[in-house]
Amino acid sequence: MRMRKLERFLAVAIVLVITFQFAASAQTVDTLDPALKGRIDRIAAQVLEQTGVPSASLAIVKGGKLAYTHAYGKARLDPATPATPDMRYSIGSISKQFTAAAILLLQEDGKLNLDDAVGKFVPGLTRGNEVTIRQILSHTSGYQDYWPEDYVMTPMLKPESAQQILDTWGKKPLDFEPGTQWQYSNTNFVIAGRIVEAITGAPLMDLLTTRVFRPLGMKSVWNSDETRLTHADATAYYRNALGPLREAPKEGRGWMFAAGELAMTAHDLALWDETLIAQTVLKPESYKQMFTEIKLKDGKGTHYGLGVDVRDRDGHRSIEHSGEVSGFVSDNQVLVDDGVAVAVLTNQDAVGAASTIAKLVAPVVAGFPPADAEKQALAIYHNLQQGRIDRSLLAPNLSDYFTPVALADFKGSLAPLGEPLSFCQAADDLRGGMTFRSFLIVYPGKHLRLTTYTYPDGKLEQYLIAPTE
Repeated sequence: MRMRKLERFLAVAIVLVITFQFAASAQTVDTLDPALKGRIDRIAAQVLEQTGVPSASLAIVKGGKLAYTHAYGKARLDPATPATPDMRYSIGSISKQFTAAAILLLQEDGKLNLDDAVGKFVPGLTRGNEVTIRQILSHTSGYQDYWPEDYVMTPMLKPESAQQILDTWGKKPLDFEPGTQWQYSNTNFVIAGRIVEAITGAPLMDLLTTRVFRPLGMKSVWNSDETRLTHADATAYYRNALGPLREAPKEGRGWMFAAGELAMTAHDLALWDETLIAQTVLKPESYKQMFTEIKLKDGKGTHYGLGVDVRDRDGHRSIEHSGEVSGFVSDNQVLVDDGVAVAVLTNQDAVGAASTIAKLVAPVVAGFPPADAEKQALAIYHNLQQGRIDRSLLAPNLSDYFTPVALADFKGSLAPLGEPLSFCQAADDLRGGMTFRSFLIVYPGKHLRLTTYTYPDGKLEQYLIAPTE
């Protein structure tokens, strides 16, 4: 009997090990060409080195399909544990777009309308008969944010229910008249989560699991509001000023409900990004509502849709959002018309490494073609790093400016920096009969500004570089 029990135990253990190994390997995707991977890896590694953030997990969608996953740095410092793509990180406020999707699914089911008053489903809220569901999903409601801080306050270490949050912050006077201002507020999405539960009679996670996570194969999703991540996942860290990294405290149960409760791998977040591009979970009209910038009553734009930021990146539509909870920061950028997405998860709070990586990597993956002015400016930059200048490109004044001393200074200060992570035009204008252009040159922890003046015949009158303020 003991042998049979031992045999059964060993058989189960082997199955579990195989299952774990399969799950881990399933999170690793690598179909990008080596040159593009090299650029992505360099950006991520250098940003981590410069910021001191312990680790990052990254997933890339290209051509509408998940194409690359990779992890950098250490997911845990003691014992030292390398980050791997199968580790989960909290995604913080990226969770909001999933709550918004739940609301849109219920609208498709005929259970609600975005222009319904929130008080129809959640009674007792301040002016609940006036504030609409659309306004809470777009942060134009006026409900005060219960967690604007970038650290965990003492009261948040204890459990709190969604209803208790709403009893405190949802019953305060509004910060502004509904629809007249945009102000980020986690309280809005606690209300949204309660609306979902009031209609379905079940936890918010049940609807998301049934209609989003399971159909998309997002097997790693974890409700970190209910249960702390495991030792097999990334560990959360923070710093006091410039001090050493320390394990971050965990928020009490209930505080992240519907506004920041989800944890997952970058791989699985990218599976969601695929559907934002292909528009397969919701109906086309629902995606249109989610991705459309909400306008205030005076007509001003908010750069926000329903649970997502709506941005223009060099003429390319970007649906994006960042997230932060104790010990974790994330960023997710989806260039929906380009079929490109970049999901970045990091394990230190109050540091923007995730957003820096995502914003630098997205245009690289999309392959935004540089303008002729950018090509020329970068070629000159490379030459100056070597102490050279092509004087055929210069007007007389600028040629005089580039003395041997100036060339030596440019080489001595720029050569050690190496290849920039990003080199792009930021602005142009007309002045003094010439075209003025401003370029942003990005290195980890260092941004430079290049300004040029160009005559109509193409000759350069200025090429100056200085640190940005």
